[in-house]
Amino acid sequence: MKAVVLSSGGVDSTTCVAMAVNELGSANVVTLSFKYGQRHEKELESAQKIADFYGLAHYVYDLTSIFAYSDCSLLSSSKEKPEHMSYADQIARDGEGKVSTYVPFRNGLMLSAAAALAQSLYPEEECGIWIGAHADDAAGNAYADCSVAFNESMGRAISIGTYELVKLHAPLNRLNKAQVVAEGLKLGVPYDLTWSCYEGGEKACGKCATCIDRLAAFRANGCEDPIDYED
Repeated sequence: MKAVVLSSGGVDSTTCVAMAVNELGSANVVTLSFKYGQRHEKELESAQKIADFYGLAHYVYDLTSIFAYSDCSLLSSSKEKPEHMSYADQIARDGEGKVSTYVPFRNGLMLSAAAALAQSLYPEEECGIWIGAHADDAAGNAYADCSVAFNESMGRAISIGTYELVKLHAPLNRLNKAQVVAEGLKLGVPYDLTWSCYEGGEKACGKCATCIDRLAAFRANGCEDPIDYED
């Protein structure tokens, strides 16, 4: 069994990389990252560092043109800035539904691209696509393309479209972020190499939603986040 792991360079996807390597061995795992017009490319640098750490082949696809008409606050073309507020607080304020950092159908596009890569690299072999979506991402329907229902549906479509050779694995989908970090700590994940912040400064801002959730996840595990923060 081979594996293509979607790698954003963040906590969740890097935990997923470690799980795939632990289960299948590094010789059977590759990672895949995406340029999609994000505000910074620090996450891509982290994804490469993660691949190097585990000795994995790493691929990068460019989806930038697909999101050229989106005003998502994560994109460099947007006039909006990512909010400095937790996802839970955003949902409490605005009600359930997508948040401003939702990139239109991004995970669907990434999974489709990963399926094409899997079939290209391993045309006659079984291959798993691993995605690090977790329960907190889908909470309040903030990111509909991170939900269990979405991944189950995409998984079936991918299997049908690849003659049942490619399967989707979302091993973190029912875990919250604190539980994800707990799994990663058991596996010795190099979280010091990861990057989550939406701002892309020299240090993580500690104020955007992903920084807030990341810090809380490490605190819940009784340990300190190993990356540097501005405050």
